[in-house]
Amino acid sequence: MMTLFAFVVAVVLLVMFHEYGHYWVARRCGVKVLVFSLGFGKVIYRKRFANSDTEWVISAIPLGGYVKMLDEREGEVAPEELHRAFNRKPVLQRMAIVVAGPIANFILAILLYWVLFMHGIEGLKPVLGNVPQGTPAALAEMHKGERILSVNGTVIPSWQELRWALMTEALKSNREVDVEASLDNAILHHQLDMSGISIKDLEGDFLEKLGLHSEQPSISPVIGMLTEKGVARQAGLREGDLILSANGVPVHDWEQMVELVRASPKRSIRMDVRRGQQTLSFDVIPEAIVESGKTIGRIGAAPKFDEKAWQEVVTTVSYGPLDAMRQSFSKTWETSVISLKMLGKMVVGEVSVKNLSGPVTIADYAGQSAHMGVIAYLGFLALISISLGVLNLLPVPLLDGGHLLYYVAESVKGSPVSERAWENGQKIGIALLGTLMVLAFYNDINRLISG
Repeated sequence: MMTLFAFVVAVVLLVMFHEYGHYWVARRCGVKVLVFSLGFGKVIYRKRFANSDTEWVISAIPLGGYVKMLDEREGEVAPEELHRAFNRKPVLQRMAIVVAGPIANFILAILLYWVLFMHGIEGLKPVLGNVPQGTPAALAEMHKGERILSVNGTVIPSWQELRWALMTEALKSNREVDVEASLDNAILHHQLDMSGISIKDLEGDFLEKLGLHSEQPSISPVIGMLTEKGVARQAGLREGDLILSANGVPVHDWEQMVELVRASPKRSIRMDVRRGQQTLSFDVIPEAIVESGKTIGRIGAAPKFDEKAWQEVVTTVSYGPLDAMRQSFSKTWETSVISLKMLGKMVVGEVSVKNLSGPVTIADYAGQSAHMGVIAYLGFLALISISLGVLNLLPVPLLDGGHLLYYVAESVKGSPVSERAWENGQKIGIALLGTLMVLAFYNDINRLISG
């Protein structure tokens, strides 16, 4: 129920902002708005306020919405109302009405990020953990304990921002980046070679390939949670078990256990655990999964949360109102640019279409972020709002970007695009969007089946 509620709230809020952008600009341009609908399909509620031309509607399918305007192409218009018809407005006004929806989504994202940056966003400190030998980080002479200060001049306040900054540099095809760090009050500069990072690596944990791991607190090897169908539960392990040894080797912390499991896909591990006053032994065979092109083991277990230990590696990044606004504009812009670049690379085949997500996955993320708290949910809303704005600006017929393309062509040639061109464009748009929806639903179903 939480997932369903979080998803419905997200859809209603994002669609309402998007359609209200169209509505507000249309009214400012003198266009008569006939219907403002949240959802598609059968109308389940309608309301017309006094002295209003607009009918406010809630429809049965809550996966979008629309604003219907007075238009001669969609029906007869009384002579005395021709000046209020959308198609009679100057082309620049029609362009403004079309782009107002996506712009409203970007404005919503900016406002949400502004609130988040003022409140403060919790994240891991940008401090390096173990740096494996032979990795680009090791070759750049980076060491455990270094705190990352900046990447190519961009200040790094948290580990999440480090990942974002390096992904941005990778998309720019920068082969080498300057990393500034501090260790024992000394300022260090490293030239990190990123030439080995491909676009497909960005789909997974590319920081691991670079040899960059965040500093982790020492966590006791006590099981705090087990997945329902994980091999650990099936083998007989229970929450609260203290892992004493694995294959005869004493286990001192959870990270040691994780490394052993990841290195042992489909290979039996003999675990000795303490449960109350008993010492028990279990044979656990980690399932094999593929992560970033590498096969690793997984048993479906998480450690018991140690709040004090985690507070030592966590930081809260916050800004004053003006700095927060600058950060929110920057974050919205960077996210939009990266979304466009990833879409472009998906079109040319450099990024897998498996990254497309449909309503099922979005609903799942909505529920997960809502369970994590208000801050995580607001961050999810901002990201989806940007995605909706970017998607609608694509030059695809049926989308706002497709209509904008028609009006740009009209402004260049001095006359409207022909009805035949409109009809052909609609057919192409339906085919493209239909294909995207099928792919997105297929990916959703595949994720559900594969877990």
